[in-house]
Amino acid sequence: MTDLINLTLSDAVDGLKAKQFSSKEITQAFLTEIDRSNPHLNAYVVVTADKALAMAEAADKKLATGKSVGKLEGAPLGIKDLFCTEGVRTTACSNILGEFTPPYESTVTQNLWNEGAVMLGKLNMDEFAMGSSNETSRFGPPSNPWRRKGSNAALTAGGSSGGSATAVASDLCLAATASDTGGSIRQPAAFVGVTGIKPTYGRASRYGMVAFASSLDQAGPLAKTVKDAALMLEVMCSADDRDSTSLHLPVPQWTKSIGKSVKGMKIGVPKEYRVAGMPDEIEKLWSQGIAWLKAAGATIVDVSLPHTKYALPAYYIVAPAEASSNLARYDGMRYGARVSGGGSLTDTYEQTRATGFGAEVQRRLLIGTYVLSAGYYDAYYLRAQKVRTRILQDFEAAFEKVDALLTPTTPSAAFAYGEKSGDPVEMYLNDIFTVTANLAGLPAISVPAAVDSQGLPLGLQVIGKALDEEACFKVGAAIEDAAGFNARPERWW
Repeated sequence: MTDLINLTLSDAVDGLKAKQFSSKEITQAFLTEIDRSNPHLNAYVVVTADKALAMAEAADKKLATGKSVGKLEGAPLGIKDLFCTEGVRTTACSNILGEFTPPYESTVTQNLWNEGAVMLGKLNMDEFAMGSSNETSRFGPPSNPWRRKGSNAALTAGGSSGGSATAVASDLCLAATASDTGGSIRQPAAFVGVTGIKPTYGRASRYGMVAFASSLDQAGPLAKTVKDAALMLEVMCSADDRDSTSLHLPVPQWTKSIGKSVKGMKIGVPKEYRVAGMPDEIEKLWSQGIAWLKAAGATIVDVSLPHTKYALPAYYIVAPAEASSNLARYDGMRYGARVSGGGSLTDTYEQTRATGFGAEVQRRLLIGTYVLSAGYYDAYYLRAQKVRTRILQDFEAAFEKVDALLTPTTPSAAFAYGEKSGDPVEMYLNDIFTVTANLAGLPAISVPAAVDSQGLPLGLQVIGKALDEEACFKVGAAIEDAAGFNARPERWW
């Protein structure tokens, strides 16, 4: 039954409904593969085998009667450790949460269970989603299933959703939940050769998601195909009274966008995304993507997003500031780990936070606290928010002329662990093409489109207007069809 793990989510759902195999069979196939592969790949930090088989059994009963069958009935998925799961440890891969086991379910995961999905376990990530390489996890980094030609160096699967990306790319689940604050869905998708989409801010509820930067965080899926990503997103998104930023709008049937022609669409190419030092292979792929869309009947329009160069500095003020506020709740008092200090309450706070937070989280909390402090708030935080408004206005002006934008997803292919971790600024530059969509709250999808000279996958990004995920799926599917990307990592694990 190991071939069941190679199925796409859509094909697996169809096969389950057609009774070609049972949910218990496909779930067991994944659990067997996880047992074999996870010690090498480190994608899962918790495997919920008993829970998965019980959920699969319940799904099989529904599938047998054909009544109340959900959109994902019986489909085994992986869940990023950022989403609270009732009765299953949730730590955001940080020591400060200890063995925290939530007594409630996040809205996104509850939506999945309501549609019959099966939980295989919790997936690795950067601590509190702060990172571009998944090197900050308390459980150690996951390993990208891809390797450079002629090299055994372990490569990053991207961050912060590195565990989700690894699990999907190495067939350890049909699809996975992820989250995106500055590119944490799209960058890992590009690094491992899968599809990932961040929807419009507010489409998916943040209730039950461990917070990093509340005005930027958004849930989304990582999946094997554009159609699978559309199916996952349809289920993950919903209006939610428990999240004040949730959009109370109907969720479209995005799966119907797949295969629609892009003929007549205007696709913008922002000149500011041609950055100094960008590898020729990224530039070449971008040009190839433009050619594919032209051939499919789209019109290419050059556009300008003049404030793009300020996006990364603005992001690295806004995000740490919000993190500083959000992570103030981790004090060792109410939940999570506690380190007793020298007898005083202040000492307990200091020791707990110093021991519980990793170096990167501490770095960002210090930056955030600094930019929010008296005398610096106006100079940094307020100015960054003004820049953010300018970035949104740039997009609004561009979208008066075009229906979507095409850009590279990342400035390079996956890099080896340790290559950039010594230089935080170089690491932050990985988000150069992705942070703008978060700052403006726009939907954006990454689609695998080629492999570079070292045999590693590269992705193209499509950014849509607010609430126009359909354009992302239409253009993404057109790129997927034209690219015919079917490369697979050579199995070394």
